[in-house]
Amino acid sequence: MKLLVISGGRHPYNESTPILEGFLKAAGHQVTVTEDPSVLARSRDMADYDVLVFNTRRENLPDAGNLALTKPQQRGLANFVSKGKGFVCLHISTCLSSAWPEYHEITGGGWITGASFHPPYGQFTVNVKDPNHPGVRGVYDFMTNDELYMGITFKEGNQVFISGDAKDGTYPWGPQRQPKFMAGGTFPLGWTRRYGNGKVFTLLLGHNGLSFQTPEFQKMVLNGVEWVTV
Repeated sequence: MKLLVISGGRHPYNESTPILEGFLKAAGHQVTVTEDPSVLARSRDMADYDVLVFNTRRENLPDAGNLALTKPQQRGLANFVSKGKGFVCLHISTCLSSAWPEYHEITGGGWITGASFHPPYGQFTVNVKDPNHPGVRGVYDFMTNDELYMGITFKEGNQVFISGDAKDGTYPWGPQRQPKFMAGGTFPLGWTRRYGNGKVFTLLLGHNGLSFQTPEFQKMVLNGVEWVTV
């Protein structure tokens, strides 16, 4: 398959994207990596790809550079998926930009800055919720080093395949690192959905290089690439 990986933004992509590129290529895929999303607005160029992979934070954050997609880029992404191609969206790539409130209709939800949160980065168990789901083919409950997202948006029509459990806790949060109570529970960490004629594979795991080194994470991403192209 021919894959386009869009990277870049406020996250340790210098660690994670080379690992992503490496295991995708090792699986036999042709991979193009870029931090320039302008290609999304060029339908002829996008037609060459089978799958779009987002490992990027495209948000209008003035303090980190405004990386939000332009209107033509937004339309290009939406058209790419709705017309039958695949989209794999990793971790905070689900982040909703105020410049594109419809984005979560594609991803099925995800991170909203100012509303979403997570306990400190650390080790926790990821639970397989639907062992028959193609996203977890060959994957069983596993430990990972990552962030367990809470307070996300979650849309109807999502088919959840993994989740994580957390207990009640109070942790430093926000720019001022003020104590924040985070209610425990079971939280979705990966799902699939359809958008138009295309397929979307959303995985909330994948914070940094160590997270991307988890074998089960890599297996799920590869499963996702296969699922969105079948």
